[in-house]
Amino acid sequence: MEGQLKYKRILLKLSGESLAGDSGFGIDPERAENIAMRVKQVHELGVDVAIVIGGGNLWRGRSGLDRGMDRATADYMGMLATVMNALALMDAMERMGLYTRVQSAVEMHAVAEPYIRRRAIRHLEKGRVVILGGGTGNPYFSTDTAAALRAMEIGADVLIKETKVDGIYDSDPLTNSSAVLFDQLTYIEFLNRRLTVMDSTAISLCMDNDLPVLVLNLWDPDALRRALYGEKIGTLVTA
Repeated sequence: MEGQLKYKRILLKLSGESLAGDSGFGIDPERAENIAMRVKQVHELGVDVAIVIGGGNLWRGRSGLDRGMDRATADYMGMLATVMNALALMDAMERMGLYTRVQSAVEMHAVAEPYIRRRAIRHLEKGRVVILGGGTGNPYFSTDTAAALRAMEIGADVLIKETKVDGIYDSDPLTNSSAVLFDQLTYIEFLNRRLTVMDSTAISLCMDNDLPVLVLNLWDPDALRRALYGEKIGTLVTA
């Protein structure tokens, strides 16, 4: 018998690369199904789930900027990529029986609802998974910042950021075998160490509004469920 849920409403921040196959590019339907299965497992516990997903598997703005592309144009292209990812994820979830809604900060009525805060909350109250695409709808803001903003707007208890490793390390564990894993960090420690797991704007927004951030390995099959019951897993960033 498991204990009481620590978090009843979560915002899950996924990278676009989480949908990509081995090439690191494009959308792999099998990866989308894997993510959908993990979401279904926690949704069945009675947790409200909202998702913000990046677009790096379809468009990397940096490559455009390096060629002299206008920053705002590159960012708008990235927003469109996040909506494509949101639709792919919605399809995978609905095939598993999850009622899902996609809302986009960039209005495109033929494929997604416009993002309306009260409507998103109502969907969650009705047991639907809400995927929030289009970033903040503004250039110069990352999807991490969009995730922090949306988490606070919908009243999430925690922002959960997925990575390919077990949490936040002091250096890249994939290239440094001596990297140290942090169990917990304060917002100020995160900012002072210039850690790159999330950008400073997103963390500052969470700090100003006292929203905890939990960084964990989405591909650990039990990590998300265990975290929701308050077990020590991943890295918790709080005040």
